[in-house]
Amino acid sequence: MPGRQLFDVGGESTRPGAAEVSVEEELDRVIPVLEAIAQRFEVWISVDTSKPEVIREAAKAGAHIINDVRSLSEPGALEAAAETGLPVSLMHMQGNPKTMQDAPKYDDVFAEVNRYFIEQIARCEKAGIAKAKLLLDPGFGFGKNLSHNYTLLARLGEFHHFNLPLLVGMSRKTMIGQLLNVGPSDRLNGSLACAVIAAMQGAQIIRVHDVKETVEAMRVVEATLSAKGNKRYE
Repeated sequence: MPGRQLFDVGGESTRPGAAEVSVEEELDRVIPVLEAIAQRFEVWISVDTSKPEVIREAAKAGAHIINDVRSLSEPGALEAAAETGLPVSLMHMQGNPKTMQDAPKYDDVFAEVNRYFIEQIARCEKAGIAKAKLLLDPGFGFGKNLSHNYTLLARLGEFHHFNLPLLVGMSRKTMIGQLLNVGPSDRLNGSLACAVIAAMQGAQIIRVHDVKETVEAMRVVEATLSAKGNKRYE
C-alpha cells in the first residue's frame, strides 16, 4: 500500500448541491492538468468525469482509470469507456449531486448497493468492458445519511465476493464532521480512522487529502496484516 500513487483529476464538483458544468468548461479544466501530470510524474492518473467527451479526451491525454460517480449512466458514457479500454470505477449514488442528500432512504443499504453493483457489472460486460477492468466504490456520502455510511464501512469487506478492487473516499467528508462535530479542517483524525478501518477490510484504493499522515497509518495497517498472514479483517 505505502508508496503507491494515484492522482484523481476532476473538473466538475460532485459535492452535495453542486451544479453541472458544460463539456467545454470541463475539458478546459481537466485536460491541461492531466497532460501536465502525465508529462512530469510517473504515476497513475484517474479522471473524475461522467461525460463521454471528457472520457475520450482524457484517455488520449494519459489517464489510466475512469472514475465516474454516475457509473457511466450519462448518454454515450458507457460506449466511450468501452472504446478507451481503460479500467472503470463504478460508484453507487442515490439520486444526483444536486439532490442526493435531501432525504436518502433505504430498506437495506448494503443489499441495495450490492444489487446495484451486480447490475452495473452486468451492464458493463454487455457493453464490452471486461469485469477484470472494474473497480467498485460504495459511494460514501453520495445519497447516504450517517447510519448508511457507517453501515457500509462496517460491512465493506463483504463486497470482496465480487473479486474486484475496492475504492473508497471518506477523507474530510460530512460523515466524519457530523459524528465528531468538527469542520473540514479538523477532520484528520476521523479521516485516518476511516482509512484504517477500510484498509483493514482490504480496500485497495483510498482517496485522501492528507497524504503523509495516511501513508504512515497505512504502514501500520500493512505491518499488522503481514503479522496476521496478510489476511484482511472482515
